[in-house]
Amino acid sequence: MPSVETKDGLSLHVKDMGAGKPVVLIHGWPLTGDMFEYQTVALLEAGFRVITYDRRGFGQSSHPATGYDYDTFADDLAAVLDGCDVQGATLVGFSMGGGEIARYLSRHGAARIAKVALVSAVVPYMLKDDSNPNGVDAGTFEEMKAEIRKDRFAFLGDFAKKFYGVGLVSSPVSADLMHWSFMLAVMASPLATMRCVDAFGKTDFRPDLAAFTMPTLIIHGTADNTVPIDVAGRAAAKGIAQAQLIEYEGEPHGLFATAPERLNRDLIGFIA
Repeated sequence: MPSVETKDGLSLHVKDMGAGKPVVLIHGWPLTGDMFEYQTVALLEAGFRVITYDRRGFGQSSHPATGYDYDTFADDLAAVLDGCDVQGATLVGFSMGGGEIARYLSRHGAARIAKVALVSAVVPYMLKDDSNPNGVDAGTFEEMKAEIRKDRFAFLGDFAKKFYGVGLVSSPVSADLMHWSFMLAVMASPLATMRCVDAFGKTDFRPDLAAFTMPTLIIHGTADNTVPIDVAGRAAAKGIAQAQLIEYEGEPHGLFATAPERLNRDLIGFIA
């Protein structure tokens, strides 16, 4: 099934591969469903059915001018699950993809869902305010949007270094993989790229945590400078009743590529 239609008539690009227990992989910002290359291969070889899709505004999905909020993203996920007739699924949300899961569960329930994995996810709440004093300052998100507006291409190139923990002495991924990530990111609508900063940066998912009624695996790198573990992974583990937190010591945000073998083992063990 190459595409699914959303309730507002847009097209979401979908890849539905394999057979067995369904695993739905929900990508992060500013990439596409193809970011899960390592996980897709491993899950297919382990005998699972793997579904990926491009979020609206990203990759090969429709690029509308509106709809870049989590209620809409959750309804888009519902359209994918309905369109692919998914039952008993494990949802795996990376970074902003974790927000889709949280809002989907609170808006649509868990009838189709068996398990959930949050990987480097933005849940439960990123923004610093009086109720979240350890969060990320609002100015950080405003600066990101300004840089994207000024030169999206330069921003994406610099952002990838932080994303994968590339430094003066550390190169956890190849230059070619960085270039591949850049190619995925520039496929997005510039408007979607900017507006999703507000979506993942300022949406409060704390009221959605009660909807996590299934076994939930949380994986987060301790050196994540994009979505800090204290405000995200550790806070989510405290707020979700059936959560298991695995901390990847020293790993950055993009651990799907910096620690793919470990992540694949943990995901397959959890799902199976």
